[in-house]
Amino acid sequence: MQILHVGPYSAEGPTIARMHREFLPANGFAANGHHHEIYLSDPRKTAPEKLRTVIRQPVRKVAP
Repeated sequence: MQILHVGPYSAEGPTIARMHREFLPANGFAANGHHHEIYLSDPRKTAPEKLRTVIRQPVRKVAP
């Protein structure tokens, strides 16, 4: 699964936590490995509150 985080890199924690604690269990998935991040914005040219990062988490389906 993936989610778009908008804001400073230091504020990604709550976005990742929400993904793991809310979205994955509610949709029958569990994390399957480490997440990785794709930085869409250049931090040298973009204000921290406008930085965009795609956070991708490998998942596996959980048996009901």
